[in-house]
Amino acid sequence: MMFNAQGSSRNHCSLLAVLCSSKVSDNKLRQPVSDHKPRYPFPDIVSSGRLEVQLLINPSIDEFRRVFESTEPNIVYFQGEQNADEDIGSLVLGDVDLSTPEAICGLFGSTLPSTVYLETPNGDRLAEALHSKGVPYVIYWKNSFSRYAACHFRQALLSVIQSSCSHIWDAFQFAHASFRLYCLWSNDIASSDNQKQSVKPGPCLLGEPPKIDVSQSEVDMQEEEGSLENLPAIKIYDEHVTMRFLVCGSPGLLDAFLLGSLEDGLNALLSIEIRGSKLHNRASAPPPPLQAGTFSRGVMTMRCDFSTCSSAHISFLVSGSAQTCFNDQLLENHIKNELIENSQLVHAQSSSDESKMPSSEPRRSASIACGASVFEVCMKVPTWASQVLRQLAPDVSYRSLVMLGIASVQGLSVASFEKDDAERLLFFSIRQGKDPLWDGSVIARSPNWLVPPAPCRKRSQPTKGTKPLNCTIMEGLNGNVRLKPNVAAMRPIPHTHRHKMLPFSGFSEAEKYDGDQGKVNLPIVPVKPPAPVTHRKALSNSHQAQQIISLNPLPLKKHGCDRAPIQVCSEEEFLRDVMQFLIVRGHTRLVPQGGLAEFPDAILNAKRLDLFNLYREVVSRGGFHVGNGINWKGQVFSKMRNHTLTNRMTGVATL
Repeated sequence: MMFNAQGSSRNHCSLLAVLCSSKVSDNKLRQPVSDHKPRYPFPDIVSSGRLEVQLLINPSIDEFRRVFESTEPNIVYFQGEQNADEDIGSLVLGDVDLSTPEAICGLFGSTLPSTVYLETPNGDRLAEALHSKGVPYVIYWKNSFSRYAACHFRQALLSVIQSSCSHIWDAFQFAHASFRLYCLWSNDIASSDNQKQSVKPGPCLLGEPPKIDVSQSEVDMQEEEGSLENLPAIKIYDEHVTMRFLVCGSPGLLDAFLLGSLEDGLNALLSIEIRGSKLHNRASAPPPPLQAGTFSRGVMTMRCDFSTCSSAHISFLVSGSAQTCFNDQLLENHIKNELIENSQLVHAQSSSDESKMPSSEPRRSASIACGASVFEVCMKVPTWASQVLRQLAPDVSYRSLVMLGIASVQGLSVASFEKDDAERLLFFSIRQGKDPLWDGSVIARSPNWLVPPAPCRKRSQPTKGTKPLNCTIMEGLNGNVRLKPNVAAMRPIPHTHRHKMLPFSGFSEAEKYDGDQGKVNLPIVPVKPPAPVTHRKALSNSHQAQQIISLNPLPLKKHGCDRAPIQVCSEEEFLRDVMQFLIVRGHTRLVPQGGLAEFPDAILNAKRLDLFNLYREVVSRGGFHVGNGINWKGQVFSKMRNHTLTNRMTGVATL
């Protein structure tokens, strides 16, 4: 069920794979019938990462029981016969047919595995019998299916188990999303008549979803009942960000079925990371400035540091009652329950027109999906989820992203992507003729941006209305005439730089162009003779005084003010906008914890600083740039609520 542990003593998941005999040779299974058909590199079932595999090929009943009782695996996987028509057949071990519930249940005694995977068609009756016998989770297929679809689902299931300490429920949700994304969407099964049938294609799971224990002890419950208010258990403060993914596949329609499959796959992946996470540290933290005033009495805020089951490190800002925040296990369980059970983590950003094609196909690169074709998808994810995905992408041992086809996460290439992975993922769309660029390999031809232009000695002719560069004719060797270009005409065109503090002052006489080709439509400021030292210092100081006000070399985030004009804006709306401005610029220390009721945190003449009237009066008179042109004491300070006629602190403190 849950095969996880933290630290160096983390457990592994053991798998007993039982393969029935094949009706066709192994070479025919692994090679295409014709050279014109795509190749599907079937992966071997081997131990990797956290997955320990023991393989049995067509064993007898007694041999299976002996190996099962000695190893006691977590998962038992039965693969049906390999038929010549590319479909998976029934379960046959030796001469014993296991197609009946009695036969499949007779394989197990009192010891039962936590999961049984039946890779055979029409396995619903067998699954129900095993589940009734006591097997907690059974994976089975209701309908017939090809060995390619079975291999893709099995590879996705085993990849997530070997990469993360996952629960079988989450692992199945992830593998099923990958199956829908490539085996159903690529083959148009989702839009065919099969969807209208009562039997949906694909594997199924019998079992109950795992629950997270968030119950409190009796002492904590009595204390909470005696409190004055019914406080919320936990609340997580986080924002959603947009992430760009490059997904391996043929560029096509980004319809709701594709985006929904990606959503479900990423949700399952993040649920796996959170369900197996561990709280390492917690510390008191100030509340969000704009929400501190809404807190009830007794609510606390904590900064909690977590490590996910794949060793990614994240941090949460949470608030809750003291009983919850000071109990590490209860706090950890509440955070997990809030993230997994009570929220949709990933939201796809789809176009209003589902038939709209991507604006341009992303450039191919050997470092992205080994050069295979990719398409771009945008998703809205929490900030902590973006941190997890960015930490997992460079991990060569993490294979879960590959089975969703994700080759790049926000510009970071997925390090575990291999050439065989790209061929397997593109196999389904290629079989349906959806990839016209394919001619038998992953990189059918070099991308256009990698092909250099053909060598040519022809020079581009000057455009109409322009004159050629001034040249001087020289007599070359053997009477040949050569053109010597004018060096001055080949100089680069100067451009002004925005980050310079001093304005552009024109060219000197030696820097002017002789030709007409390089003329720039810039006003030429005449060069003045050198000024005295004192005059140059005065000019420099005046330029700096102007630039300090108008230019800010720091790459500050734009505030995005959306309040009403100051003439009609209310004081509350103005103060909220100022607080938001300070938070955006990183000056959170200037925003009091009490929120709007305590802002601004400055008391003058026994009254709070009237920032609203100060700003309105200054702006109406031209702004702070006017300086001494404003009668501060007579026109500005007198309009403020904290001004008094006998106390001059208003003017001194405000300035």
